[in-house]
Amino acid sequence: MKQLIALFSFFLLISCSSDSGDGGNNGSTTPSNIQIQVTKIGATAALPNGDGSGDVTITVSATNATDYKIAINGQILNAANGIFQYSFTSLGTNTYPVVASAYNGTNFISTSVDVTVLVTPTLVWSDEFNTNGAPDSNKWGYDIGAGGWGNNESQYYTSRPENVIVEGGFLKIKTLRENYLGSPFTSARIKTQDKYSLKYGRVEMRAKLPAGGGTWPAFWMLGNSIGSLGWPACGEIDIMEHVGNNLNRIYGTLHHPNHSGGNADGGSVVISNATTDFHVYATEWTASTIKFYVDDQLYYTFNNSASLPFNNNFFIILNCAVGGNFGGTIDPNFNASTYEVDYIRVFQ
Repeated sequence: MKQLIALFSFFLLISCSSDSGDGGNNGSTTPSNIQIQVTKIGATAALPNGDGSGDVTITVSATNATDYKIAINGQILNAANGIFQYSFTSLGTNTYPVVASAYNGTNFISTSVDVTVLVTPTLVWSDEFNTNGAPDSNKWGYDIGAGGWGNNESQYYTSRPENVIVEGGFLKIKTLRENYLGSPFTSARIKTQDKYSLKYGRVEMRAKLPAGGGTWPAFWMLGNSIGSLGWPACGEIDIMEHVGNNLNRIYGTLHHPNHSGGNADGGSVVISNATTDFHVYATEWTASTIKFYVDDQLYYTFNNSASLPFNNNFFIILNCAVGGNFGGTIDPNFNASTYEVDYIRVFQ
């Protein structure tokens, strides 16, 4: 109701109206008998809210009207013939108020209707990890080095096949206890930086997580602006984090100015068999919300806004750390583990 009132108020502000019912003291006649017809593209008895494209045609008509406007999803559109084509983009089934006005000169008449429409995601980027060997160099690069860039981790990230390889339809990030360039463990951290980034959409991974006290696998995104703005000003979206010392608890977290490190925004959920079964870890990211899921179970919703860094392009990162500020104490009996990823997919 508040949204509908706001739309009506907006129309009043933008309309140079005189009156709406005296027959037109400005020399024009006020329109009457306004009607709205909404056609959802692909709608059937089985799909009453459309075919998932989000496309609608809105036809407005009125007696004595010479021009038409609609307020829809925060926008004002104009059409002299009263026919409007519009595409909704928010995923899922959502209901939107639409306010329509018919004009004759500065006189107008308005009415409203609620439109419920389905938007299903379209796959825009993926890696199915079906080609054996190194990760696809057109999609992935590497972070190489030790320490975890401020997280006091114990591994050295490499690009060696011993630590990262595609085999049998899975990406495998292998964490090993071995002395390597001064570090007691090795692992891998791959990223799509400078190769692929996205703004909004559903990002998901199907994976089986590594076992062992001290392991810290993650599936996350950083803002493209990290090079110019630094962290946390660039923003960070942690789609999935797990620590072997807190088995089966999955974390979804957002880092941004004044909300980073231990003061970050986020939630968690406990699942079964994180290290023995495959699960789907996902985020659905829009201008208004960022939602976190495991196996399509929603467990945390964050309210996004224009003042936050989560309205710019982000790139994808996969890694497994050992120890550090979040991974914690490393099991002295830990020697090796494997983070197995079936696929990563981006839908918009």
